[in-house]
Amino acid sequence: MFQRVAIIGGGAAAATLLSELLGRRSPRMLHLDWYTGGGAQGRGVAYGSRSPRHLLNVRAASMSMFAGKPRGFLDFVQRDDPSIAGTDFLPRFRYGDYLEAEVAHALHQGTIHGHDIHVIPLAVDALVPERDKVTVICGERARGVGAVVLALGALPPQPLDGVGADVLASDRYVVDPWPLLAGAGVDPSPRKVALIGLGLTAVDVLLELSVQWPRAEFTAISRHGLLPEAHLNTAAAPFGDSAELIESMRETADIRRWLRLVREATRQGADWRTIIDSLRPHIPGLWNELPSPQRTRFLRHLRWAWERARHRMPPQVCRTLAALEQAGRLRRRRGRVQAVDLAGDALQLTLTCAGATQTMRADLVIQTTGLNLDVNRTDHPLVRQLVTNAHVTPDPLGLGMQAGSDGRLLHDGQCWPNLFALGSLLRGTRWESIAMPEISQQARSLADQLLAD
Repeated sequence: MFQRVAIIGGGAAAATLLSELLGRRSPRMLHLDWYTGGGAQGRGVAYGSRSPRHLLNVRAASMSMFAGKPRGFLDFVQRDDPSIAGTDFLPRFRYGDYLEAEVAHALHQGTIHGHDIHVIPLAVDALVPERDKVTVICGERARGVGAVVLALGALPPQPLDGVGADVLASDRYVVDPWPLLAGAGVDPSPRKVALIGLGLTAVDVLLELSVQWPRAEFTAISRHGLLPEAHLNTAAAPFGDSAELIESMRETADIRRWLRLVREATRQGADWRTIIDSLRPHIPGLWNELPSPQRTRFLRHLRWAWERARHRMPPQVCRTLAALEQAGRLRRRRGRVQAVDLAGDALQLTLTCAGATQTMRADLVIQTTGLNLDVNRTDHPLVRQLVTNAHVTPDPLGLGMQAGSDGRLLHDGQCWPNLFALGSLLRGTRWESIAMPEISQQARSLADQLLAD
């Protein structure tokens, strides 16, 4: 058992691990330091939005923090409103409320169980891992602990290549949309807004700003010009032949063959959504079997399609965006953004599509390209320190940090015995590692490992 553990990160992944550790009776006292970095404990970026327009993309019944308590979130919201169903898509701020309540309960339980708990609302500056301990440096204080868990969530977004310093200084190019959404008020300007990216981040931006800026017109640009797919209006039964499909996929680790097998299953009459959902628990194992060239092929050619199918919108959100398009306020455009330049009192975007170069102008450009997980291209101080000092090994495909199957981070080809990651930093190891059902499973397994004799 690690008697002194530090958790670094203030979001949902860190909160889930904290609750798993403190909710158990341990034969020895656990000394736990939680470095939250400030802000609301447990909410992070994902569940920090207070907008009722920002909905969970998973039905309420599947959003428990705890793998062993599958009704956790549903029971929480039904205490206030018994009419809520497990199939509903609820506002994300309700899930943030649930996280905060569970954190408060875990801290109380931890005190009752005799644990020594320190919630530190500061960011960690540096880590120095060694075989027998990890030194945590925060300001002028250095403290040795038995184990450290990095639960950082997504890294701060970085400007796209082709966006110059003068454009960033103009305040017409927004790299991180969340501060903008939190502070946006009803405003008649800007009139023409361009979004770079068409994933779920773009969906959130469109839902909010289309209301706050009723006269604005939006152009959303992506490689294929397609929005995320929508969930079915009603929950569907699981795909019946999933075991046979998984077994067939494991016979040969080849992306093209896997795609053919999924298409064949769809042609047999199953809805593609149920097939994708049936694959979800098996994705880490399948991803682990893929050789690096196959992973590269997937990221280059199929990632966009997988993300559209896997990370879906609630049906009511899909209808809202369709109405925006029908009203002429939303236009989707195919292309790759090669450059963004100042053009008088506006910005000019240079796009390429099918070999042709085009330009368009916008009053404001918002980058909505989704999660940044490339530890080689980040200004996150702690991650930059770990990479610079070669304490961790970046994933070669820009998907977080290399780690073992148990979450221990790699260093010089070997796993540290006491430095772990949880959640999005493990995407290169597990691929399916950014949503709450998977994070809950990881947190439970990691808590078992940290508390084991």
